[in-house]
Amino acid sequence: MRRPREALAAGLGFLGRLPREWIVTASRTSIHRFLYQMILPYLSIYTIGLGATGADLGLVNCAGMVVAALASPYVGTMVDRIGPKAIYLLGIALLGLSWLVYGLASSWPAIIAAMILYYLGYRMSGHCCSTVCANSLARADRATAMSCCETLAAGLLGIVGPLLGAFLVSRRGGVGVEAIRPLFFLCLAGTAASFLLVLLCLPGRARGGPGLGRAPFLAETAGVFRHGRKLGRFIVVSVVAQLPQGMIIPFTQPYAATKGADGFVLGAMVTGFALTPLLLGIPAGRLADRIGRKKTIFLVAPLFWASCLLLVLARGPVAMILAGVLQGTFFITGVVTAALQFELVEPGYIGRWLGVLGFFQMLVSAIVAYASGLVWDRLGPQYIFLIPILLDLLVRLPLLAGLPEPRPEAA
Repeated sequence: MRRPREALAAGLGFLGRLPREWIVTASRTSIHRFLYQMILPYLSIYTIGLGATGADLGLVNCAGMVVAALASPYVGTMVDRIGPKAIYLLGIALLGLSWLVYGLASSWPAIIAAMILYYLGYRMSGHCCSTVCANSLARADRATAMSCCETLAAGLLGIVGPLLGAFLVSRRGGVGVEAIRPLFFLCLAGTAASFLLVLLCLPGRARGGPGLGRAPFLAETAGVFRHGRKLGRFIVVSVVAQLPQGMIIPFTQPYAATKGADGFVLGAMVTGFALTPLLLGIPAGRLADRIGRKKTIFLVAPLFWASCLLLVLARGPVAMILAGVLQGTFFITGVVTAALQFELVEPGYIGRWLGVLGFFQMLVSAIVAYASGLVWDRLGPQYIFLIPILLDLLVRLPLLAGLPEPRPEAA
């Protein structure tokens, strides 16, 4: 065990090593996550309130993910070609436009346009954020730094966001379309502020990758497979790890509402969702930097399975909120998996690699999101939360075990 003075010195040394690029993009991510966590408990309920069915809800998410998937390889190539800043700003602008369309929507088909804009903006801004992390952080600090970002964004601000959303919705009469609508305009204002942050503070250096400009677009994109290790295997691992984004998270609040959860319980579930990365994010990131990415994922995965089972079996608000707390482990495994993905390809190919990865992630997630809506309507909502457990056990973890990983190193 380190003495307190040694631990403090190590912590200050770590903070001193963090580059400006990472600080700016971590701050932008925190703003976005605060806004998203504020509105998250009500997104699906708002869409259903505008007349959508469960299948329609799946279609809404599916449409956004398909468009983002098709755009992802091109975005990756452009990030390698001109650097992340311009693409970053475009992505943030699309996020803001998405919130505007949400706020003005009078029927559920308008939400399709809003979701397309959201997923395009989310994918572009997230892609650039990941590229900045990969290019600016040392490997020995990467998982810890990314976990710090998640602790602030998904943890601390993720707790405050749902509480603010629940307060504002309750002040306007409780969960309903007109009570939820003003939150989207608040998201628009916050997104505009994050746009200015990136515009004024993020360095605009270009990072052209090897081979760019000398081959057709598809050849440039496919060429990444010659500069990595077992990338096809990792694509499958990453796709399965990403499924809860389109399969579980959009349906958690509506499912809890069918079990009698009111606005404050829904907000508390999302607050609990944020509590886990707040408490465990940095320790999990440090663990991943010390013992390895794969071992950490194996240790955390059962906690997410427990959240799914608990929600299905829940008969009261306490169980639902506890399920939300455990569901927050999704962020922890996501960060550790992202740290591993940067280490499978050569420097200079990160943008294209993330573009290829994003294509498969979003495309499969889109199919699953639509299928989840059909499962909700025709088989029963509980199956939405049980299928990912089987996919983890039968597909993701066995493939993860065979992936290469650099030896852990001390910071």
